[in-house]
Amino acid sequence: MYKGIENNLELYEYLKEFLTEDKLKKIENLVNFRTEFVVPVIEDIYQFRNAAAIVRSMEAFGFQSLYALQNRNEFSPETTVSRGADKWIDINYMSSGLESLIKIKEKGYQMVAVSPEKNAIPIHDFIIDKPTALIFGTEFKGVTKETFNFADYSLSIPMKGFTESLNVSVAAGICFYEFRKQLERSKLDWKISDERKINLKTQWAINSISSGKEIAEYYLKKINK
Repeated sequence: MYKGIENNLELYEYLKEFLTEDKLKKIENLVNFRTEFVVPVIEDIYQFRNAAAIVRSMEAFGFQSLYALQNRNEFSPETTVSRGADKWIDINYMSSGLESLIKIKEKGYQMVAVSPEKNAIPIHDFIIDKPTALIFGTEFKGVTKETFNFADYSLSIPMKGFTESLNVSVAAGICFYEFRKQLERSKLDWKISDERKINLKTQWAINSISSGKEIAEYYLKKINK
């Protein structure tokens, strides 16, 4: 996003002129529910449809940032499934491996591998009390051994049928729903900062307007002359 909260605030006020009344109301309302207290970390997802379903679910529950770790596979959500949800979130692309996980942890997140291990904490018993990165593995092998060993905790979703695992996008959706409920019931400071809200509203406004990026760049050149 453009540098400086002052520039973004001025830019947002300018862009509001190009928004419909309904879109402006949505932006002003939904930004208050956005959070980066919980972030999904997606480890080398193979199927585009799964990537898209995860993006669509996280956006629907108000989670703003995603870390896509890529190795053999590119994280590229299929648009017919994501239904444009990728316009409203931030996807951070990184290489798969321990180095990227360390960088995420250094941002202050506890690392939680979502995996059906026998000693994993059932999701209904896991209480979020600090910023949390939820790590989801590949469709076929789950999280890598290296990732599992690095994680602070492992989390499981209990099942009562013959099936022993869930599709990764389904597991992600369940986690998003559960932890959204937890955050809203808690006294944690889980909402994004006022500065982040301004940046996000500006970003959303640009994405909502035809030729929004060009209009924003024209305005900034004009006021910076």
